[in-house]
Amino acid sequence: MGVTLLRSIFGLCAVSSSSRETDFYYSTRSNLRRRTSASKQQLTAIKSVTSTPPPPSRGIRSRRKNKDENVVENPYSKMEMAGPDLRKSLSDFLEEARDFVGDGGGPPRWFSPLECRAQAQGSPLLLFLPGIDGTGLGLIRHHKKLGEIFDIWCLHIPVSDRTPFKDLVKLIERTVKSENYRFPNRPIYLVGESIGACLALDVAARNPNIDLSLILVNPATHVNNFMSQPLSGMLNVLPDGIPTLLEDVFGFKKGDPLTGMLDALSNEFSVQRMGGVGGGMLRDLFAVSANLPTLSRMFPKETLLWKLEMLKCAISSVNSHIYSVRAETLILPSGRDQWMHNEEDIVRYSRTLPKCIVRKLDDNGQFPLLEDSLDLATIIKLTCFYRRGKSHDYISDYIKPTPFELQQQLDEHRLLMDAISPVMLSTLEDGRIVRSLEGLPSQGPVVYVGYHMILGFELAPMVGLLLKERNIHMRGLTHPMVFMYIQDSLVDPKMFDKYKLMGGVPVSNMNFYKLMREKSHVLLYPGGVREALHRKGEEYKLFWPEQSEFVRVASKFGAKIVPFGVVGEDDIFNIVLDSNDQRNIPILNDLMEKATKDAGNLREGDESELGNQDCYIPGLVPKIPGRFYYYFGKPIELAGKEKELKDKEKAQEVYLQAKSEVEQCIAYLKMKRESDPYRHLLPRMLYQASHGWSSEIPTFDL
Repeated sequence: MGVTLLRSIFGLCAVSSSSRETDFYYSTRSNLRRRTSASKQQLTAIKSVTSTPPPPSRGIRSRRKNKDENVVENPYSKMEMAGPDLRKSLSDFLEEARDFVGDGGGPPRWFSPLECRAQAQGSPLLLFLPGIDGTGLGLIRHHKKLGEIFDIWCLHIPVSDRTPFKDLVKLIERTVKSENYRFPNRPIYLVGESIGACLALDVAARNPNIDLSLILVNPATHVNNFMSQPLSGMLNVLPDGIPTLLEDVFGFKKGDPLTGMLDALSNEFSVQRMGGVGGGMLRDLFAVSANLPTLSRMFPKETLLWKLEMLKCAISSVNSHIYSVRAETLILPSGRDQWMHNEEDIVRYSRTLPKCIVRKLDDNGQFPLLEDSLDLATIIKLTCFYRRGKSHDYISDYIKPTPFELQQQLDEHRLLMDAISPVMLSTLEDGRIVRSLEGLPSQGPVVYVGYHMILGFELAPMVGLLLKERNIHMRGLTHPMVFMYIQDSLVDPKMFDKYKLMGGVPVSNMNFYKLMREKSHVLLYPGGVREALHRKGEEYKLFWPEQSEFVRVASKFGAKIVPFGVVGEDDIFNIVLDSNDQRNIPILNDLMEKATKDAGNLREGDESELGNQDCYIPGLVPKIPGRFYYYFGKPIELAGKEKELKDKEKAQEVYLQAKSEVEQCIAYLKMKRESDPYRHLLPRMLYQASHGWSSEIPTFDL
């Protein structure tokens, strides 16, 4: 296993006899270098270790890897690919920790997991600072996904090590300064868990001029004395040698029948038969039972007492230095852990740190990084916290969703998809209308312009199906409020996760230009917020600006404009409380004014109706669901017309043509849906009951 190779690396460190500070060794991949001198034999050992590819740790992984060799052109056409089932488990953590706690001691040192060798060129450095366990394996469930976008180094603090907190800070700081010197334009991520979060904050406070990004997972902000004092007293009276006692009394030794039986029960394949969440809990229970000696060796009495004292020192140090931190910070506090932090501390941190995002992990406990429900790479995407340069670039730093992440998005909207049974129509080059997405251009740049339903209900089916069926990734130009993190906001930022995961970009002329340059498929709603939050009686009405705003930029890159219409919102609900109604209700009027002020008005100063952009939540009364219909018109070719469209009047003609075709698409769908025998829910349910629930439901004749 990969852990055996890493263990060999660990044995190559030595403590300086003249100082308590620790020297570091790094695994010598092409982009890493060692920090101290080593013998020729040691260098040979490192090279031989790192040149060997790590074998899969389980038979299941081998079978899935072979299955993935038959790669299809569109990775989203089949959703059987990567997911949490391909990540390592708590059992893997304990199994590999067994070798780590028996590594012979020595000073703290860095290691780079061998499964993290596939990162893209120019990936930022990620330094993982461990929690109370000190193994450095806390990211083991995340190595595979994070290793594709980061260069990961993990800090290992041996069980017997007693390096003081301040000296650990100096050791990490030395690495940070060295790597910043080597790559001054590359950000350095410090990911710290509990005590590791304190280390990250102290390093950032001491180095305000270095480009750091902090991810603090369940940061230790205080020690619950109600729990820690009895624990310290109990540890002081416990006898030494608990690991040996467990092995002698219960027979918990590697290779013994009892341990082998528990290992087999913790095998993921065996427990999967017991079903979902319950199976995962049983798997973890068996894993912990089989590795009790490992846990006891990881946390012997002396080490636990030392860690408790170091924790108090760490929290005191952070509280005195936190005002010096200038780095951007992502805090991930667990909702079910009240031992090392509390709500008041997190709020204080969020108000003190200058660039801070707090994303609460409501359902996680003491060790969230080892829990099934947490995917750190996905959270980094959802918070737009990934960057390769000085600041986040929404185009070049965007990471596409994995097939599993896309499937999660489709599953979240499964009820809506089943209720509306969307009909997708497109137009071929010869003008024929077909019930498929065949008429859409495969190659960009393409600009999709159309009508925005109330609250954007049309987005999830359209964006998801285009990506799944045609591998067309629509990058939507989105209101900047989607990317804002405002203290005491009325809106939970998590409600905008789907827009950021699926590639939303803050709407601006520069971002539109960059997307065209990258030959992207861009989704643009000229009506914007005014159209998406329209009022009673304004269904299917376009609120487009008077003048063209995108045609000339699109023509510069020879883009195609695809006009489209969508109808069906009036078949799923009625608007009963719009912005005009809410202005007459004092409490709702105050909420609407605050939301509008927080979001900002992109059309401020526009005296037309388009400038009347109120941000509010409309009151909707649902109906028995009807059906959504999408119609993509024939693409408007702009290639070769760049000189012609420099003329504002010519560009305005193309703009008005696109607007007219959107209106025609809407009118066509409104007329044709009247003849659809399956427009209403009951006929569709009866059809699927007789033809199978996965069957495609017919629609009107084309």
